[in-house]
Amino acid sequence: MSRKFQKRTLFVKQSNGRSWRTYAIYLLAFFVFLYGAIFLLPVVPGTSNTVEANVYKVKIAPQSGLTAISQQLSDQGITSNTLTFQLAARALFVGAKLKPGTYLLAPRASLGNILLQIARGDRVRESIAIIPGMTIWQMRALIDSHPALIHQTKGMSSKELLQALSLSYPSDEGLFYPDTYIFDPDDSDLSIFRRASQAMQKQLSSAWGQKEVAAPLKTPYELLILASIVEKETGRNSDRSLVAAVFVNRLNINMPLQTDPTVIYGIGPRFDGNLRKTDLRKDSPYNTYMRKGLPPTPIAMPSRESLLAVVRPAKSDALYFVARGDGSSHFSKTLKEHENAVDQFQRKRSAPPKTNSQ
Repeated sequence: MSRKFQKRTLFVKQSNGRSWRTYAIYLLAFFVFLYGAIFLLPVVPGTSNTVEANVYKVKIAPQSGLTAISQQLSDQGITSNTLTFQLAARALFVGAKLKPGTYLLAPRASLGNILLQIARGDRVRESIAIIPGMTIWQMRALIDSHPALIHQTKGMSSKELLQALSLSYPSDEGLFYPDTYIFDPDDSDLSIFRRASQAMQKQLSSAWGQKEVAAPLKTPYELLILASIVEKETGRNSDRSLVAAVFVNRLNINMPLQTDPTVIYGIGPRFDGNLRKTDLRKDSPYNTYMRKGLPPTPIAMPSRESLLAVVRPAKSDALYFVARGDGSSHFSKTLKEHENAVDQFQRKRSAPPKTNSQ
């Protein structure tokens, strides 16, 4: 009996050993088949669906789960059902990592390859650059002409744009922070305006918090107006705080700002590049030769540097400045000194050259 028992015990152990190895082989075969299918079987069509050669373009909407992403890809020609897509995503541990956006896939790419690409966020991005000193009509023309944006604001009036952005200002000028904005293709132009306005509000609030107590500015909007003037009057960054000091000094003594860029802004897009004496003598809210104080709105999109220059102007008694012709300016405390500087740097330079007579 004991020998039979030993034989049976030995037999059982041997049987369990073979069974475990069998399961392991089956499991290994399953994973080989699964990952082989994920990475070897093509799911992307072999022909392009866009004007760009050798790519297949798909788009995934924001806030999409696995089921929604699978359906979106299927609707765009990717041959993978929902169950296979979810199984593959979980097998590659990327189920919660898939990012929205526009993707350019390789023709005949496998499901595994496109899942890893989407998990990395290796998608198409576009950009648009708002330049410091740009006016609102220049900015709107730039955004209206961008081919990768959905144009919801095109044709909107200034008032309608402000309402769409929930902003309460007398104008949309100056409200958008100059920067390069990255976005996905087919994003709304309204989102660019919103991001730029939020960025400007953040910069404006930060600068206003650093304002000197004695500064003549009463509101953050007045800071924005003066910063836009400084932006347009600055030819060299090192002069920015000195230019700001001149205008702050003039406001403090109730002296007209007398700055050409405000007059030019009042003329508008029809300005031909030639500022005439008749323009300076024509009254308008933006003619700072004829009217004291700040104009009613900003005249451009100011940079952060201009905002900070206005709240922290240079310690200077200068009331005048004139361009030297090399991008820098000469600053003067008195009118006589200023007129001498104008003679030196502008009038003599603009005089016709003398000719030698025989």
